[in-house]
Amino acid sequence: MTQRKGLRGLLGLAVLGLILIGGAAMAVPKFPPLTGRVVDNAGLLSPQAEQTLTAQLAELETKTGRQMVVATLPDLGGYEIEDYGYQLGRAWGIGDKTRNDGVLLLVAPNDRKVRIEVGYGLEGILTDALSSVIIQTKILPAFRSGKMEEGVVAGAQAVIGQLSLPDDQAKAIATATPAPEPESENSLPGVIIFIVLIIFWVLSGILRGGRGRRGRRGSGLWWLLPLLLSGGGGRGGGGGSWGGGGGGFSGGGGSFGGGGSSGGW
Repeated sequence: MTQRKGLRGLLGLAVLGLILIGGAAMAVPKFPPLTGRVVDNAGLLSPQAEQTLTAQLAELETKTGRQMVVATLPDLGGYEIEDYGYQLGRAWGIGDKTRNDGVLLLVAPNDRKVRIEVGYGLEGILTDALSSVIIQTKILPAFRSGKMEEGVVAGAQAVIGQLSLPDDQAKAIATATPAPEPESENSLPGVIIFIVLIIFWVLSGILRGGRGRRGRRGSGLWWLLPLLLSGGGGRGGGGGSWGGGGGGFSGGGGSFGGGGSSGGW
């Protein structure tokens, strides 16, 4: 009996440790302020390129109402770019809060990662497949040649061109673009959740192995599951309408659902 109680105590500590680790891994990152349509914190763009790109993004919004932000950060602070980009787009509130028509082009040179994050309302004309094609054909070839500014500008202009088309033409192009290969890497929060679910299943079976009374007590561990899953992981963050005020520009409260594509070099 004493050994069983000791085992329960150790198992409880193990579960608590996993919850703490999972919560830390899924914590919301600290984001830089939204200072304009181009946030070049990694210093990849010349002043002239940044000015030209900013004007093109402003023209896109004037003509279509759609918002796009280009952001370069030295690194992602240990986060997967899929999770970081999704949360950053929501935190900045890129796009209209009703149409959810925002796009984020995110580049992290020290991590050698790039992502096009697409708002809910644009997923029909800027599909995952088309986002992947833009990354693979416009951005990565330049990055691999060490031409970071060229890759950023080419990728941004390709997205701007697609978003500037009439919807019927844009949808036709998106539909004709083949689906990309499935991504082989899973985000860290998703992996942690999967592992913890397996551990909960095993622990529940062990603690339910005795009499019915013990089984009911063991099954009580499941109350910890909602606590774990509410840790604010890759798809659980609240939609942000906050936007920094640099140059009179701010997000419109748009939301994101994980659409888009990523690449590395």
